[in-house]
Amino acid sequence: MPLITRMAPLAAALLLATPALADSITLTGTGTVRAAPDMATINTGVTTQADTAREALDANTEAMDQLVAVLREAGLENRDIQTSNFSVSPRYVYSDARDESGYSMPPRIQGYEVSNSVTIIVRDLEALGAVLDQAVSVGANTINGISFDVTDSTAIEHKAREAAVADAIAKAQTYARAANVTLGSIESISEVERNAPPMPMYRAEVAQMSADASVPVEAGELAFSVTTTIKWDIDSDD
Repeated sequence: MPLITRMAPLAAALLLATPALADSITLTGTGTVRAAPDMATINTGVTTQADTAREALDANTEAMDQLVAVLREAGLENRDIQTSNFSVSPRYVYSDARDESGYSMPPRIQGYEVSNSVTIIVRDLEALGAVLDQAVSVGANTINGISFDVTDSTAIEHKAREAAVADAIAKAQTYARAANVTLGSIESISEVERNAPPMPMYRAEVAQMSADASVPVEAGELAFSVTTTIKWDIDSDD
């Protein structure tokens, strides 16, 4: 019996035992909802220098006490003020001088530097500019950026999920019409894990947070995105 004839029954059996490649459709949808932030997180603190570590620490402690006092006077609660960094380090002076053997002279300590910083949460954005201004006024000489967020993003994320599902369904319907098939029941729905924080977005109409503050701050808005993957059964319309 020719080889091709003997293999035909086996090929037919495999086709019957294997699910059709086109019996399902899987598509991904993305939903994005934009919202204005209602809180800001800031890292700020004081760096001091002196001839001795003790003098640098004493000056730093005094300045930090004033900074924390101002933050509390501005309405920040204890839970919104957290020490995030503290360091004491020597300050070295390097020289091009060489010793009798021709080797470079080692650096020498010229003083000490103390850094202390706190991470604060400002829940009243109307007061944010004033808080920054007051912090600098009492000695804060390091401010490492500002990040905005929404206190409770649950409802926003739910809307983004609904938009993601609607986006996936719309895509699936388009593909089904083009392929001349009918969408059946949903086999699975999964959400793609989101590792990135909400993305800041430009908003045309953003006002300065405080008309009286000497530090202008614009919060813009944040974009909360959710990606969903859905798998459907499909039936041929033929």
